[in-house]
Amino acid sequence: MRLVLASTSPARLALLRAAGIEPEAVPPGVDEEAAVARAEAERGAPLAPEELVQLLARLKAEAVARALGTTDALVLGGDSAFAFGGVTYGKPLEPAVALARWHAQRGGTGVLHSGHHLIDARTGEGFGATAQATVRFADDLDDDELAAYVATGEPLQVAGAFTVDGLAGPFIERVEGDPSTVVGLSLSTLRHLVRRTGTSWTSLWNRADRA
Repeated sequence: MRLVLASTSPARLALLRAAGIEPEAVPPGVDEEAAVARAEAERGAPLAPEELVQLLARLKAEAVARALGTTDALVLGGDSAFAFGGVTYGKPLEPAVALARWHAQRGGTGVLHSGHHLIDARTGEGFGATAQATVRFADDLDDDELAAYVATGEPLQVAGAFTVDGLAGPFIERVEGDPSTVVGLSLSTLRHLVRRTGTSWTSLWNRADRA
């Protein structure tokens, strides 16, 4: 059984590879902002973070599954958002935005929400689940450290403007929950979804160094 990742996220690829799986990565081509705006307009209210990530994970998986058609594969869509101080944050994209977020997050605690949607391309059946992990930031981060970190460009393309497995790792004091959730997807959650399709997790192992 092959796993198709509806994403080109380097973090998600690295997680799966470390777990013994070499996925086929396919860009989903989903207009995320338009999808969220449409969903919120229909509801007449903002989506909760767990709803937002689950919506986008499902849309990504569905887009790639449609392109593949019926085949022996599992298609995984994922999305992440960081909730802090009652606000839901995605990727900052701009250095000034990332720096402002870090100044606000310093010494605080937030929740990383990771949405997963897995489609069995043999049957078209889909399964979704969201995982959460609580993240505590150090309170003694100085302005020079934060400016230097943002200048690396690392936080611009990640939810919450931080990576626990990268340069921001030393800035994070505590993570409660599945650690892989903060990196990009919850491996334990994914395993549960895989098993719901009647597929053995170990049947996905396809890397020579792990299989």
